[in-house]
Amino acid sequence: MAEQHTQEAMGRGQLLPRLTAQLGGDKGFAIALLKKRGDMFGSGELSAQGEARNQMTASERAKGRAAETTGKPASSFDYDPNTNSTTLT
Repeated sequence: MAEQHTQEAMGRGQLLPRLTAQLGGDKGFAIALLKKRGDMFGSGELSAQGEARNQMTASERAKGRAAETTGKPASSFDYDPNTNSTTLT
């Protein structure tokens, strides 16, 4: 059922709820990952980097990851919400 919950958390401001859903509802693990990546402080507040990612949609974050990995612009990718993955256009 995590897939349905991740589909519900696709918009802006959904970083923690989406990651929590992707991890099968384990909010503690999601918070630990956000802290490890530098997206969240120990206090539980989002860092500037985390806030920037939180203001992105799931599509924008996926395209950003693909762009960072390949060096191509994010606009070069199509997003598939069913698989949370991108393909070059």
